[in-house]
Amino acid sequence: PNAGSCGGMFTANTMASISEALGIALPGSASPPAEDDRREKIVYETGKACTELLELNIKPRDILTFESFENAITMLNAVGGSTNGILHLLALANEVKIKLTYDDFERIRKKTPHIADMKPGGGYVMNSLDKIGGIPLVMKKLLDNNLIHGNTLTVTGKTIEENIKQYKISTTEQQIVREVENPLHEVGTAVILKGTLAPEGAVIKTAGVEMTKFTGKARVFDGEESAFDSVAKGEIDEGDVLVIRYEGPKGGPGMREMLATTAALVGQGLGKKVAMITDGRFSGGTRG
Repeated sequence: PNAGSCGGMFTANTMASISEALGIALPGSASPPAEDDRREKIVYETGKACTELLELNIKPRDILTFESFENAITMLNAVGGSTNGILHLLALANEVKIKLTYDDFERIRKKTPHIADMKPGGGYVMNSLDKIGGIPLVMKKLLDNNLIHGNTLTVTGKTIEENIKQYKISTTEQQIVREVENPLHEVGTAVILKGTLAPEGAVIKTAGVEMTKFTGKARVFDGEESAFDSVAKGEIDEGDVLVIRYEGPKGGPGMREMLATTAALVGQGLGKKVAMITDGRFSGGTRG
């Protein structure tokens, strides 16, 4: 361990990738490692961009349009990003008074191929993606196939399409980012579910998930601590369905992530043998 965020396409790297697609981060700023010398240049160029935006009178709401949010949702699915991306995009859209719904996420997911083979569901980390061109490489593949809006404004004062044309993107043969015609999955991986358990909607990440159906005995816990204690004591059996409730925005409070319990289940070899449902959050590193 050293400086920076977790190396996979967990929450931090998901949000950095989404930020480039939204247009609120400089092209290529998402992928360089924390201790890379390029970080100093990115910091300087970011400050410079802020002053230029002030001079041009370009405000955040000029950049954060409905189309830019569609680009961000496309990126989320193309890279197999964290389900936390859905929460953060909904919150950001609310902040800038843009109506964004679960239906928008599903509409875009169904037409977006999953093309970046990133951990935790895939085989590579952000540093690997950085070496072949970073998020601009992913965006170019999406733009070339008319899957993102190229005319949305960004913090460079230019559009997405103009940025990609000016950015030097590697053409080296690689296995990390697939062609749109040969994706890892035909559709995106940030799935919205609706049913009797969650009539208003729930989220699941299907990147790296093998089972699509699960039937088992519900084991209900009022809070993560009691669920974790039960797992630690070896009281959870193969085929059980853990239900952890009262962990939502009000209950947690703050919608805590259930990382401790999911990690404990995986540690006991139950990662693919039980299911878990919660009104809290899953970590960006959680599978499913």
